[in-house]
Amino acid sequence: MALVGSYVGLSKWLVAVLPVFLLAWLRFGIAALAMLGWLKRAPGEAPLSRHDRWLLFWESFLGNFLFSICMLFGVAATSAVAAGVVMAGIPAAVAVLSWWGLGERIRPRVAWGIACAVAGMALLAASRSGDATGTPAAPLSPWGLALLFGAVLCEASYVVIGKKLTGNVSPRRISALINLWGLVLVTPLGLWQALSFNFAAVTPAIWGLLVFYALAASMVTVWLWMRGLQRVPAPQAGVFTVLLPLSAAAIGVLVLGEPFSSGHAVALGLALLGLVLATSNKSERTG
Repeated sequence: MALVGSYVGLSKWLVAVLPVFLLAWLRFGIAALAMLGWLKRAPGEAPLSRHDRWLLFWESFLGNFLFSICMLFGVAATSAVAAGVVMAGIPAAVAVLSWWGLGERIRPRVAWGIACAVAGMALLAASRSGDATGTPAAPLSPWGLALLFGAVLCEASYVVIGKKLTGNVSPRRISALINLWGLVLVTPLGLWQALSFNFAAVTPAIWGLLVFYALAASMVTVWLWMRGLQRVPAPQAGVFTVLLPLSAAAIGVLVLGEPFSSGHAVALGLALLGLVLATSNKSERTG
């Protein structure tokens, strides 16, 4: 999640040069070439069942394709502040879907960790608003807020479906297959934008950043996440999503030169407290 946040922050440079769907198409294409060897079954791994094939499709459709569309167009219709507040609900959404879809119990310490994570992210979003500088907030669109809420559900579904998949399919193969589905889904839109794009205008630095983005977004982070889900309950894993906006904010401060306020510091403390509570192995009374 920390790596995801880092490339989300750095992707500001990419979207300034490349159209969104073309960027996604190139990302999936580069990663597909890098992960050709990951498509094979691991020794002792059972063939994919019909159920697993459907889970792989939904994992890619919701977590790769639809999440990006909902987030990008949701932010465009509302504001970054609104996006930050709404996305702060990801840990809670993961916990609810895990309880409903996986039957996983939400331990009290994990519940407190979720609450701290949501509070920290809400405070982070508020501290990034334009109020301190006098800049008026962007008008909020109900349709935009609905898209952002849809992005939250997509990301939570990605965590829960991934938990189901890791019981039957190796993390490397999951990474390769959902990336391949992402490539198939975005190819028509990517080709449409590629036909009118001037590739000669792209600098070597942007191409290098694109390669990093592709390998990090589709290969490394997915593999790390699926490996973690093999060993961590989904509600507990969901709390780690707070590192996404936190690391993106760190990139903004350290690389892009954005200001760091006391609100950022308090939000960071709350988020880290949430992680400590959610990952603590201390025994709890069950009543």
